Parts: sequence; C-alpha cells; structure tokens
Amino acid sequence: EVQLVESGGDIVQAGGSLRLSCTGSGFTFSYYDMTWVRQAPGKGPEWVSSIASGGGRTSYSDSVKGRFTISRDNTKNILFLDLNSLKPEDTALYHCARGGRWVAMPSGDWGPGTQVTVSS
Repeated sequence: EVQLVESGGDIVQAGGSLRLSCTGSGFTFSYYDMTWVRQAPGKGPEWVSSIASGGGRTSYSDSVKGRFTISRDNTKNILFLDLNSLKPEDTALYHCARGGRWVAMPSGDWGPGTQVTVSS
C-alpha cells in the first residue's frame, strides 16, 4: 500500500521560512518522480513543484519559482520542500504526491497534507 506522510507545516509570518518533509513507503521511492501540490481553502489543487526520480531535474510553478526549493533523499525515502520569502497567498494545505506533474494532477496518490498558514 502506498503511503505518503507530510510534516513541517506551521503558522509563520510573511517573509518567513519553513521546510516541509514527506516520507514515502509501500513503493520503491527512488523509482518515481515526486511532486508537491497545494490546495487553498475554497480553491482547486495547484501544482507547486516536481522533481525527477534521481533528483537531477526540478520544475516549479511561476508563483513559487525563486522562493521554493524541492529536493529528495532517496536513501531515506524523503521528499523536501523548502519555502522561503513566504507570502499570505502561500497559505494552503500542502500535499506530496507520487509521480510527476501530469501523473499527480489533478488526482493521484497524495498524502493527507500539512497545513501552512502565512500571516501578514
């Protein structure tokens, strides 16, 4: 059974930083591209970032490019998302997902999410 569990969400002030983590199990983590998706209250899911299975290729939405960094540790089956220069509009439930952008969206194997709230 595929399991994805996110952690690291918190309440932070605008301009602050957070590191989100996602631990994967039940599948061979290093074989899969991985993705972060977020969903703000009352809105549909939004693709944030993806990383290739080996970690050598990354991609970002325009809304987070230059502020967020995706990475992974295949020895520990962990996916990361470093969030910097946070803005109130980054407030959302952040999910990690198995697969690249077009596999993970609009729905796929997602974790339950970790809440990020950015106050102004």
